[in-house]
Amino acid sequence: MKDKFYNSLFLSFFLSFTIILFNCSSNDDNNNDDDETEIEEPITLDNEVNDFVWLGLNEIYLWQSEVPNLRDNKFIDNDAYYTFLNGYSTPESLFDDLLYQKDVVDKFSFIVDDYVELENSFSGTSKSNGLDFQLLKLSSSSDDVLGYVRYVANNSDAATKDISRGDFFLTVDGEQLTVNNYYDLLFGSNDTYTLGMADITDSSVYLNGKTVSLTKTEFTENPILINKVIETDGYKIGYLMYNQFIADFDEELNTVFTNFKAEGVTELVLDLRYNPGGYVSSAINLASMITGQFTNQVFSKEIWNNKYQAYFEAYSPESLINNFTDTLSDETSPISSLNLNKVYILATSSSASASELIINGLSPYIDVIHIGTTTTGKYTASVTLYDSSNFSKENANPNHKYAMQPLVYKSANANDESDYYDGLTPDYTITYETSSGNVYEGENINNLGVLGDVSEPFLAKAIELITGATSKLSKKDIKGIDAKILADSKDFTLLGKNMYKDFPVK
Repeated sequence: MKDKFYNSLFLSFFLSFTIILFNCSSNDDNNNDDDETEIEEPITLDNEVNDFVWLGLNEIYLWQSEVPNLRDNKFIDNDAYYTFLNGYSTPESLFDDLLYQKDVVDKFSFIVDDYVELENSFSGTSKSNGLDFQLLKLSSSSDDVLGYVRYVANNSDAATKDISRGDFFLTVDGEQLTVNNYYDLLFGSNDTYTLGMADITDSSVYLNGKTVSLTKTEFTENPILINKVIETDGYKIGYLMYNQFIADFDEELNTVFTNFKAEGVTELVLDLRYNPGGYVSSAINLASMITGQFTNQVFSKEIWNNKYQAYFEAYSPESLINNFTDTLSDETSPISSLNLNKVYILATSSSASASELIINGLSPYIDVIHIGTTTTGKYTASVTLYDSSNFSKENANPNHKYAMQPLVYKSANANDESDYYDGLTPDYTITYETSSGNVYEGENINNLGVLGDVSEPFLAKAIELITGATSKLSKKDIKGIDAKILADSKDFTLLGKNMYKDFPVK
């Protein structure tokens, strides 16, 4: 199984940028007055990180050929190159300017000035209080923002406080949340803040006098929030809420499937509604746990920039293929598989990257029943680049801790289906009506339900489809409120909605 990322790749083979040094000699005509020849001083580089940014993006960026300033022949000499780099006061400004249609096509590449923090985030560790929430703009005529809790991470600071899924909040430290201040209040430098809780009655939102103080600490969130077996109408249904693809938890995830298998589970509901993505290797493992009958067949294909694609096709075509596997990343621990021919996946606009890879990668082989709303639409993956001769962490420049996480390839399934820029559409859309008569897709914040409970609207729909019985969802008509989704807490984590692999080294 290919889990690590192409250790045999020799970057030097196709490192395409060569600094051209020109001899500043005098003219070789009949003028012999060498003393009068004026020799210009060479341009010096103001910021060595800018050099790293350009070289890294020129080397491996997915859209390198589409960005004129990243062309291999962009600069006629070293002075022209340094002059260009010196035109940017910060590495961040250079990086952003070199992205292909930033925030339109490339919405996910990023740069950091502390790769230690980035590395911690790959293992699920960040400064967090464990509260996952979404923010809503209450009306077109007001900038006021309402927050509601989607879930509380197990063993977190929030888990010790009187706050839970479905709770609302309007203020932070006594200040009303607005579209202009929510970032500073919730995601700024303050590790401790106090939420002013709220209620909703007849579409009116108001403070209820309750407050909850939360403190962010270095916290590792277990992405396996809920796993249980639901027995109903003669069916044994495995339910798994999985909130990020983190390789460090693959063994625990495998144990969940071992237990599902031991308990005789024949149906699976995989809840990815809040999962923004993560490691490709974890997605391959999860897909193999769901199935098991497709070992060594194609799960996904990779399409790189022109330079890398040509190299792989010529020298390592197998590196472009990710196959289903029967072992974990250590290539010795056997995967516990359910051998299913159908899976029910709960997914929303907050489901991205590796979550979408699961849906797209499984679709050619088994029935994937997507319940919820349209997904994010991210089919690309990134790698971490460090400032070293081959962009690996080994021998990284000790003068700084900058690293880049650029998009480097797009994924396709076994049927070559890719480019789902507008997201993956559901087979069954969850909707609700507001008191004004408008119909919206997604979760009704007035009727969220308890995650993992058979009456929770998303899970209830899956169970209805499995059993053919009438949904156990309450028939009471609970109206939602008219509000616009502004952001969710995962949008402001370091990785956001990303899918990533380890970078190739010699």
